[in-house]
Amino acid sequence: MERMARGIVGAVAEVLAWWAGLTAVWAVLISRADTLELAVGAGAALLAAWAARGARRAAAR
Repeated sequence: MERMARGIVGAVAEVLAWWAGLTAVWAVLISRADTLELAVGAGAALLAAWAARGARRAAAR
């Protein structure tokens, strides 16, 4: 049970790290954004973060 909890925490931490990095890159690349654009960009970065985690795990196998 503890191992599974550690795995979940690690997965969430990895996705959050990817999300923060991708959101930061996106924010640097745009000139200015309103609230809706920020929400859409953050959502797209979250999807990309899950994809990046999946790709990293697939490459590690």
